[in-house]
Amino acid sequence: MTHAIFALIAEYGLLLVFINVLVEQAGVPIPAVPTLVVAGALSSIGKLPLGAVILVALVACLISDLVWYWAGRHYGAAVMRTICRISLSPDSCVKQSELRFQRWRGQVLLIAKFVPGLSTVAPPLVGAMKLRPLVFVLFDGIGSLIWIGVVVGLGYAFAHQIDHVLLVLAGAGTVAIEFLVALLAAYVLVRWWQRRRLLLSVRLARITVDELHRLIEAGEMPVVVDVRSQASRVIDARIIPGALMADLRGIDQDLHQVPIDREVVIYCSCPNEVSAAKAAKGLMMQGYRRVRPLLGGLDAWADAGYGIDQLPASELVDLSDAPIASGHAR
Repeated sequence: MTHAIFALIAEYGLLLVFINVLVEQAGVPIPAVPTLVVAGALSSIGKLPLGAVILVALVACLISDLVWYWAGRHYGAAVMRTICRISLSPDSCVKQSELRFQRWRGQVLLIAKFVPGLSTVAPPLVGAMKLRPLVFVLFDGIGSLIWIGVVVGLGYAFAHQIDHVLLVLAGAGTVAIEFLVALLAAYVLVRWWQRRRLLLSVRLARITVDELHRLIEAGEMPVVVDVRSQASRVIDARIIPGALMADLRGIDQDLHQVPIDREVVIYCSCPNEVSAAKAAKGLMMQGYRRVRPLLGGLDAWADAGYGIDQLPASELVDLSDAPIASGHAR
């Protein structure tokens, strides 16, 4: 039985590696690291060709990442919001990835595979920021190769220990398969609960776009605050007329001249208004009495047909203007 299982893995190992890496990089929560580690171990004992393992994993990464890059380049902010909305991990929210991109530019692709959530978000993000295709392929290929080399190398180096584990699993038969399926289900459940807990922690009463519009029409003039990241504003330069630009991490300083009894409405472009709710909670802790996130954020305001302004080019920092990350497709 054990020999039959090993023969099956040896025969279809490359296909399993390709499919697992492809779907994980596409955003499906099926970790590819265990598969790559086992493939590395099998390579050390001659069951799988090491070069082929690395090659198929690299091709899978590039195919998935290029699809996301193309989607981000052509659909920009809409793709970023979709990824954040369906993600099981709060760490992979687009805002965190945008902040990393502001710091690293195109080089973020070199470390993206090692950061939970960033692996899926980075390709469409750099696509939306108009990173040149050739530069994208270069950095993404190097980053993927480093990640694959580290993971497969661990399996290769600790082949004897992994070989023992495989023998135990093979002897356990269906019990082992059921155990692995249960572990995968537990992983997905934990990720879902983490996201749910984050949303519950920032639950506040929202103001609707119609209510905000009525306040503005009535002359009450609430202070409207945009807390999107700079990268998000470059991708989508729309703003609600008269909105103040503020940084989520320093919003109390950006609004220090606003009286604490003024009506403050905060908006972002995150699903469930997570960033706006966090900013609102922070201001409430500073003593602001009338502060609410905007339900549906900027998209809901625009979808309702209310006025939209565009940020002037002078207020936008082109985050793709570094020599390694500049230009458009040729």
